[in-house]
Amino acid sequence: MCLILFAYQVHPVYKLIVAANRDEFYQRPTAPIHYWAESPEILAGRDLEKMGTWMGVTAKGRFAALTNYRNPQELTEGKRSRGELVAEALKHKGNVKDYLQGLVKNNHDYPGYNLLAGDANELFYYSNIGQMLQKIEPGIHGVSNHQLNTEWPKVKLGREGLSEILTGKQEDLTDKLFELLQHSDPAPDGILPSTGVSLEWERMLSPLFIKSEHYGTRSSTVLLMSEKEIQYGERVFSKDGINNQQYTITL
Repeated sequence: MCLILFAYQVHPVYKLIVAANRDEFYQRPTAPIHYWAESPEILAGRDLEKMGTWMGVTAKGRFAALTNYRNPQELTEGKRSRGELVAEALKHKGNVKDYLQGLVKNNHDYPGYNLLAGDANELFYYSNIGQMLQKIEPGIHGVSNHQLNTEWPKVKLGREGLSEILTGKQEDLTDKLFELLQHSDPAPDGILPSTGVSLEWERMLSPLFIKSEHYGTRSSTVLLMSEKEIQYGERVFSKDGINNQQYTITL
């Protein structure tokens, strides 16, 4: 996952609203959202190479999602897959804050990451870059491949777009969020971040929705969580078109 926009405890009905894009190399094998056979309480997509995931929910309303922290100089050989972290957060039977606090001892086992985990009543952010554990305050937030609410162009644009959607008319909320995630215009060179990749790559990675020959946005996900239910939708993009899935979980 390379962009997570979310509104936490600001909507009168949906305590947690998430609009997220997963960016990945096109050849990496992936399964769309489904209930996992070995953990049927989990609804999530799956990375079929490492068997982890980038975002998911459980039948009891736990949510977890992750983005990579971009550092081209970081040595990743021999490190574990970050997708394990989302899967384990969803499987964890105890308090999710305890799970996140326990990650400190494993900081060096994984490449840099940002992890969100919790539910509609208590949500946390943890990054192994700087070892930051933070309780999320009500508001509109965003995280890409730097830390929470870093003002990268795509994060700024996404948060502004999410705010505009939520202050407007509320019909077709899911469709409006998916439309926001489709924004594919690159940011002007003058406001691009400098993350250690080439200018060409900074341009290519700057939109909310990424397109290139070998790498890009593979799927978009929208989650609406109220006290009574979760609406969880995914659009998977491939050369064969768009695959839409929509699930509802009653809490």
